[in-house]
Amino acid sequence: MAEHARDVDAVSGVETTGHEWDGLKELNNPLPRWWLWVFYACIVWSIGYWILMPAWPLVNGYTRGLLGASQREQAIASFDAAMASRAKEGAVLTDASLEEIEKNPQLLAFALAQGKAAFGDNCAPCHGSGATGSLGYPNLQDDDWMWGGTLADIAHTITVGIRSTSPDTRVGDMLAFGTDGVLDKTQIRDVAAYVRTLSGLAPAEGADVAAGQQVFAENCVACHGDAGKGNPEFGAPNLTDNIWLYGGSTEQIERTITAGRKGVMPTWSGRLDPTTIKSLAVYVHSLGGGS
Repeated sequence: MAEHARDVDAVSGVETTGHEWDGLKELNNPLPRWWLWVFYACIVWSIGYWILMPAWPLVNGYTRGLLGASQREQAIASFDAAMASRAKEGAVLTDASLEEIEKNPQLLAFALAQGKAAFGDNCAPCHGSGATGSLGYPNLQDDDWMWGGTLADIAHTITVGIRSTSPDTRVGDMLAFGTDGVLDKTQIRDVAAYVRTLSGLAPAEGADVAAGQQVFAENCVACHGDAGKGNPEFGAPNLTDNIWLYGGSTEQIERTITAGRKGVMPTWSGRLDPTTIKSLAVYVHSLGGGS
């Protein structure tokens, strides 16, 4: 038989496969042999992996593989080992009081490291990574603490939460004076104006500050005190320091008086072990705002 004539592309100098579509010819450029061997090796390796390792999903599970490897079990083992190591190193921390921890440089360093990690995992979503808070979430770096800023106060707040699920949670609801019909809009406008003056802020134009002071005396002093300095026993904030959890504009203060505020902080007891709660309290206290 006569050999087929070789068709060589004039531009590239490469022989064609003889296939042609609408005047377009396919160049005969086979894959490099080394690439093919690597490809075949990958196929062989994948078959071995399917046999030895968990690989195929099933209706009610997956193939376990001859080696029975489990990343979940490895992660659990790693976590248990880390917890055991931390428990061993933190045994002294567990038995020490909060004051002893702050006075002992070694215990303090361990508590701050553990507290910072716990804060980032559990508290930063609300209070921010720098603990500076935001509207409705307290700034933990200032010295304004509705429930007290001592080590013991901070540890207790973390433990039981605020308006949370613990039977011992801290509860200090502010009345919804407007929604509940206790005060009318004029009274709310006037008392909001008076409250702003307690922090040296200008009252709203047209408001009667004197009337607002009278409304404050009749409705607010029981929690906030005669001078508006607040009361940590009730979670009543200091109204004279120009630090506003829900905003200090006239509109924001009027909204707070009208509808009240019932922010919730989770109960961390049961979610975090006592040693971690201690570390968190020490860390938060060290940020500069703790009294």
